[in-house]
Amino acid sequence: MLIESKVSEVLISHVPGRAFEYCLSLWQNDPFDFRLRKKRMSKAGDFTCHHGKTPRITVNHDLSVHEFLLTYVHEVAHLHVHKRYGFRTDPHGAEWKKLFQQLLSPLITIDIFPEPVLTCLKDHMVNPKASTYSDSTLTKLLRSIDPRVKSVTLLSDLPEGSIFDFQGRWFKKGKLKRTRVLCQEIKSKRQYLVPADAPIGSAQLTLL
Repeated sequence: MLIESKVSEVLISHVPGRAFEYCLSLWQNDPFDFRLRKKRMSKAGDFTCHHGKTPRITVNHDLSVHEFLLTYVHEVAHLHVHKRYGFRTDPHGAEWKKLFQQLLSPLITIDIFPEPVLTCLKDHMVNPKASTYSDSTLTKLLRSIDPRVKSVTLLSDLPEGSIFDFQGRWFKKGKLKRTRVLCQEIKSKRQYLVPADAPIGSAQLTLL
């Protein structure tokens, strides 16, 4: 498990400056094994806990500071649910929603989230979804304030049948399945569920 100095080092470079002390306090109050992960197609973070082992939280290292912050608190909420209820609740049920709302509340300020992200985030947190990326409006606003992104094309912007580059691999866009799109990797012919609001690289649009 990372020691406090290492957790501080990770957080100070991955969350907005005004959120750093609060995020560190979440770890100090309930220490957990905290790891960065390379970019994952299926998720931005996760929480795992097994009997007799230290709970673990992972967050993708490539997220913007605001996306990282929301993912970090999202997963810490899972930790708090587990400590209170064990394995007896739905992963994103009422217990998680309530704790996520409570934990994120001190961070929903103009000092951390600029407008119009702040207003959209307040609306989102009335009934938070299992994934921030399920809220397309919030996702687009978060990416609009990411200084690393000049122009973003999302998978949801492409028509079905388009060929696109995602994380250095080429896929063909298929049917939308709720918040994800069933896509076929061109090289392997394997099927993958890719978040509808995933930013993509180059694309060849279908003529259909």
